[in-house]
Amino acid sequence: MEIRKPNLAELESILQLSPQALFEGTLGSVRPTGEKVKQLVEPLLRKGCCYLIATEEEKLMGWILIGTSRDQFSDEIIGFIYELYVMQEFRGKGISKHLMKNAIEQLKSEGYPEIRLGVFAGNQAMKLYKQMGFSERNVTMSLRF
Repeated sequence: MEIRKPNLAELESILQLSPQALFEGTLGSVRPTGEKVKQLVEPLLRKGCCYLIATEEEKLMGWILIGTSRDQFSDEIIGFIYELYVMQEFRGKGISKHLMKNAIEQLKSEGYPEIRLGVFAGNQAMKLYKQMGFSERNVTMSLRF
């Protein structure tokens, strides 16, 4: 398995697959359009965020979107993991863990004092994040009508 930045064709594939990734990541509560994904991702890419992809024999298996964010209270610049996704057929093979390790290494080497991510309550990825050393920092609650 190789972890690297995507070429333009691979980036286009990621953007086409991202609505499904966001749908699954939000546990089916959001069904974004391709246009909405572009509205979310393009500003991140313009500000220097990047994808890392997992491939084997030129086959895209998964990706992670990393970059920076600003703490809303302290204005401190931190590393941030915006998205992690592994294609259905490649799940259960440790690809998420490899992507996370590479992302953490890259963000740490860039000097960020902390790395954060957001995850929906009940998402099975929380187990991986906790194994990787992440802990709950804040909780967003909602009351639906």
